[in-house]
Amino acid sequence: MRLFGCNLDCKFCDTKLNGFKQYQPQELLQEIKTFRDKYHSVTFTGGEPLLQKDFLKEVLPLTRRAGFANYLETNGTLPEALKEIIEYVDIVAMDLKLPSSTGLKPFWDAHREFLKISSEKEVFLKAVICQSTQEQDLRQAISIIKEINPAVVLVLQPDSSQDYRLIKEKIDTFSEICTEENIVTCILPQVHKLAGVK
Repeated sequence: MRLFGCNLDCKFCDTKLNGFKQYQPQELLQEIKTFRDKYHSVTFTGGEPLLQKDFLKEVLPLTRRAGFANYLETNGTLPEALKEIIEYVDIVAMDLKLPSSTGLKPFWDAHREFLKISSEKEVFLKAVICQSTQEQDLRQAISIIKEINPAVVLVLQPDSSQDYRLIKEKIDTFSEICTEENIVTCILPQVHKLAGVK
C-alpha cells in the first residue's frame, strides 16, 4: 500500500503523487484480502508511511491478526513515529539518505536512532547512488552500521534515472569499500522504476 505524502524532497525522487484514495483501516484490510495467496507480505510504503503513524497503529494490528506479515518501506528519518508502531512490523526496509545523493541536509542522528529501533526486527538498508554521491557519505553510513548493527545488509541502488554506465565505476568502488569494511552489500536496480511502476 502506497501512503500519500513525504517529509523529504530527494532530488532523485520518482514518487510525486498528486492524488489519493482514502480508506478506513477495516476497508483497507478487506481490499488487501482480495489479493490473498499472491504475496508474502503487505508492504506499507510512500512517500513516507510513518507520516500516517496513527493510521498505521490501527491497520497494522488488523493485517497481523489476519495472518499477514507487515513490511515497512521508510526513509528512516522518523524514529519517534517508528517507536509507536514497531511492535506490529515484521520487516523494515530502511533508506539511508546520503546527503550528496539527496541534495538534502544529513540525517545521520535520525538514521542512527532509527536503525537501533529497527534492529528489533528483520531489517535491511538501502542507499541510492547517483553521480553526485560522495565516498565520505558512504563511509559515514558504514560507521553507523558498524556501530549499531554490523550484520545488516546494505543494498546499493544505482539511480535508474541516470545512465548506469556513468555511475558503474562508483557503484563498483563503493561495493569494494563495503567488502573491505565487512559490510554485507548487494547492488540492486530500482526495479519499480525500470518496470514503470509508481
